[in-house]
Amino acid sequence: MRYSQQLERLQDELESLKSVVVAFSGGADSSFLAHVAHNTLGPSNCHVVTAVSPSLPITEYQDAADLASEWGFRWSTVETDEMESEEYRMNDSNRCGYCKEALMKSLSPIANEESATILLGVNLDDLGDHRPGQSVASSEGARFPLVEAGFTKNAIRSTSQELGLRTWDKPAAPCLSSRLPYGTPVTLSRLSAVEKAEKSLKNLGFSDLRVRHYEKTARLEVPVSEIEKVLLYRQEIVKAVQSAGYLYVTLDLEGLRSGNLNQELQEYD
Repeated sequence: MRYSQQLERLQDELESLKSVVVAFSGGADSSFLAHVAHNTLGPSNCHVVTAVSPSLPITEYQDAADLASEWGFRWSTVETDEMESEEYRMNDSNRCGYCKEALMKSLSPIANEESATILLGVNLDDLGDHRPGQSVASSEGARFPLVEAGFTKNAIRSTSQELGLRTWDKPAAPCLSSRLPYGTPVTLSRLSAVEKAEKSLKNLGFSDLRVRHYEKTARLEVPVSEIEKVLLYRQEIVKAVQSAGYLYVTLDLEGLRSGNLNQELQEYD
């Protein structure tokens, strides 16, 4: 196995923790961490928990539930209340920090009851972006074993493939709130519009995409290799996105860039 040393370090770290609660979104990173933790510690010492909120797409929740069933996890869900926070809804550059506060608030009682450590699927590549939630989670006791074991995103995907995990090539699916530019308040209607538009585009065969919300305008991001495909399906795409409530549909010619809205941070810091 190409990354056998990192995998061994990860397993050793998990064994040293003895009992864990894994925050599980169903994405490639948290799925890999949950799978290894489950196989290393067993279900009695590995509780896999999915946080449910309006910023989690229904399709992602359903896939997390399916994975938990397929892999035999001891799985449960908790509801997080970040939408009740005015600071979170304001959507400034610390939005992810407020979100992680809500996550830790929901997971901590479970971890305390089980004398367990909360684990997040943060990898080395995540450390280079603006992600205030990481420092919040760390300050409240969460651990990032993928970082400690030396896993990059590519290493996670490669090892997942070697382990036969169907999530190895799953596109990243950040929370729906990340589609709103900083300074645009987070509301249920805006999150719903984004979710509906992205679901319609996925039904057209676009698996890796973002719909960035600019009120009546939707800015679509797809990998550069799929821009020609967007033009071929132009009429279907316009119809699908407008059915979600947008008036104008635009295409970002730079292609899909995770976290690109962070370029606007200087306007709000």
